[in-house]
Amino acid sequence: MRVARYIVLASFAAACGPHLACQSGAAPLAYEIVSVRPSAPDTYSEGINPLPNGVGYNGIGVTVRNMLAVMYRLPPRQIIGGPDWVDNERFDVMVRADHRYSIDELHTMFQNMLADRFHLKLHIETKDGPVYALAIAKSGLKMTPVDEGSARNSPIQTESENVYTADRVPMVYLCFWLGLQLENDHRPVVDETGLAGHYDFKLTFRPQLAPEGSSSREAENLPSIFDAMRDQLGLQLIPKTGPVQTLVIDHVEKPSEN
Repeated sequence: MRVARYIVLASFAAACGPHLACQSGAAPLAYEIVSVRPSAPDTYSEGINPLPNGVGYNGIGVTVRNMLAVMYRLPPRQIIGGPDWVDNERFDVMVRADHRYSIDELHTMFQNMLADRFHLKLHIETKDGPVYALAIAKSGLKMTPVDEGSARNSPIQTESENVYTADRVPMVYLCFWLGLQLENDHRPVVDETGLAGHYDFKLTFRPQLAPEGSSSREAENLPSIFDAMRDQLGLQLIPKTGPVQTLVIDHVEKPSEN
């Protein structure tokens, strides 16, 4: 799965602020088993995939910037700094917890693993810039909340060409996913819906990132992502100025192989 399609189970460590893992006197959350190895030269990148039982992740052929984008839920363009190898060198990563944890806890563990194994140090910079605000459309919401559940794989998956199926998706994840779909717009999506629940839905729209001339005739007749959001989900994307967060890599080192 390429960077622009890193649609995986991801969540903020909400109790610790919007992005950075908690730093407190308590022992940090940590995986019981961690394996980090350089990928073989011919390894095909398979992205970072959550295990269905809530105990960890497998990452195949992923870069440091890939991992940061997933675990801090930011488009790669909003992650800056670091040497060239954070984009060019790929790793196979396997992490396992000793029992089931929440999504937030698993991501905090992964963030702590990056700090430990890669000696990663980060900080957040926030500046006003162009964003899309996700809001409820005037026509009203067309989604019904569902139970959060206890175990999820990737919340939004490709069902077929240009058709996406969502499984118990919170708005914060939907904003991240929409930001990736709108990569060419260079606008992060911020949640202004006020919706705290989780939602199932199906969404069909014309691809935004397809090279010119590569879409089928059928795809060209599909609605834009903006029209699809309004007509199918009852949500709208409003261009405006708002806070844009950038994750800055202050320090990172190549990990020793294990």
